[in-house]
Amino acid sequence: MDATPAKMRKTYIDARHGQMHVRYAGQHHGERRPLLCFHLSPVSGVIYETWLTEMGRDRLTIAPDTPGYGMSDYTLTPPEIKDFAQAMGDVMDAFNIKEADVMGYHTGSKIAVELARQRPARIKHLVLMSAPVYTEDDLKKQRAANSMPEADAEGKFLVAAWKGLLQWQDKRASLKDTLKHFPDHLRGGDKRGWGHRAAFAYTYPNTIVDVSAPILVFNPEDDLVEYTPRIKPYLKNGRVKDLPGWSHQLLDFSAKEMAAMVRPFLDEDKFPA
Repeated sequence: MDATPAKMRKTYIDARHGQMHVRYAGQHHGERRPLLCFHLSPVSGVIYETWLTEMGRDRLTIAPDTPGYGMSDYTLTPPEIKDFAQAMGDVMDAFNIKEADVMGYHTGSKIAVELARQRPARIKHLVLMSAPVYTEDDLKKQRAANSMPEADAEGKFLVAAWKGLLQWQDKRASLKDTLKHFPDHLRGGDKRGWGHRAAFAYTYPNTIVDVSAPILVFNPEDDLVEYTPRIKPYLKNGRVKDLPGWSHQLLDFSAKEMAAMVRPFLDEDKFPA
């Protein structure tokens, strides 16, 4: 494995909903499957930039901006998770990827599961950063907590978005670190709530049971920490690994430690202890 971090690059692909912006690092030589990484809402593949350079040392690693986020085109109507997953299938096809491993983060975890349902023979491993199972009361609370404030002339909605972002940031993150991601939390404009809408309509107990590929679920100490352990009964071939003390932006500060757990899982089917 190369001792130096891989160089990250950016490109666009043509997909069913328009153009999709993609970050990627590393190369695919056939020894290891490419790793596709799907972000949470409402941000973009910017959360994976450090991760790409780490995992790109020994495989092609790709982080698309979900349609409507980052610099990817919107869908014409409010999308469902299946629509996002189909778009990620377009990314696979554009890069001529026959088989892949996938990684998701919050909303991205649901996209990963759905892509594995849509392309079961081609998705070989799933790494999920949180996989919450909600009660109806939990869903009401989550919808309220993640509702997007309307724009106002005084900019109060900007302050609300900033404070909401700070609430669950990793303790190692400085304000400068958080500011790097903040613009992409706003870039979706008045449609930036579409990702959460899709995520809350997609329930794991009814979907993840269809996936037979190995699944590694990480449970960081973030806003979904209490809901993710409930996924355990629904995993056919999976484990949940707690990450106490780590929260959002952990992929910036713990990329090497995460890679040390993820690589053996992807390459050798070894779950971390």
